[in-house]
Amino acid sequence: MIDSHCHLDCIDVSHREGGLESVLDNAKAHGVDRMLCISITLGNDAPRQIAANHAQVWASVGIHPCHAHEEPNVSVDLLKALCSSPKVIAIGETGLDGFHDPVTDIQRQSFKTHLLAAKDLGLPVVVHTRDAKEETIALIKAHGCLSSAGVLHCFTESWEMAKQALDLGYYISMSGIASFPKATSVHEVCRKIPSNRLLIETDAPWLAPVPQRGRSNEPAYVSYVADAVAKLRNEPVEIIAEQTTENFYRLFKSAS
Repeated sequence: MIDSHCHLDCIDVSHREGGLESVLDNAKAHGVDRMLCISITLGNDAPRQIAANHAQVWASVGIHPCHAHEEPNVSVDLLKALCSSPKVIAIGETGLDGFHDPVTDIQRQSFKTHLLAAKDLGLPVVVHTRDAKEETIALIKAHGCLSSAGVLHCFTESWEMAKQALDLGYYISMSGIASFPKATSVHEVCRKIPSNRLLIETDAPWLAPVPQRGRSNEPAYVSYVADAVAKLRNEPVEIIAEQTTENFYRLFKSAS
């Protein structure tokens, strides 16, 4: 299996013997042999450093919308320059977040800049979207690239939005929320996603799935996400693991 979205640099390993290596070893023991470490600020190059030093890890380059105000002057050229390593296989995470506060013009401009950089490079975009359905889709339509597209990660919005994204060539990623009993709208989306557009992720260290809910999340637990998705779709977990791995390599074409 592949954890398509995690933040290895945010996992607290201070009290773990072996540090980050123990996280990677535990992932392997759970059948998770590759993972994509996602950037949330450009000033922190830890995702790229971790990827450079570990064969089973890839990285992205991007600014999370909740951090866009910290780096408001990001340019297409800067994003492209930071993607020079072959271990960088995606732009993001980027997008719009209107959950805590209204979406800002800085978020909109940052998202647009990421979409344009990804279009220039032919890389997929990892999109964070929360309480900004219409604007997210509108900006993707206006500035995104249909051929390289991207993924709406940790998807928690409506099937209507998912369908619009799918029509634009995007993939939809399920996180540990798929295992939460009360997440009925996420369950509906999970059941309806076409098998060739489905990804799984942890978003570690957050959103640990049942039965690890309430603990710090890590890539190993994407195996529980796969279990939850398999039950919702009434499919063997082996099929979910195989299909989501195939989908990952189809979307992230530079992954090797």
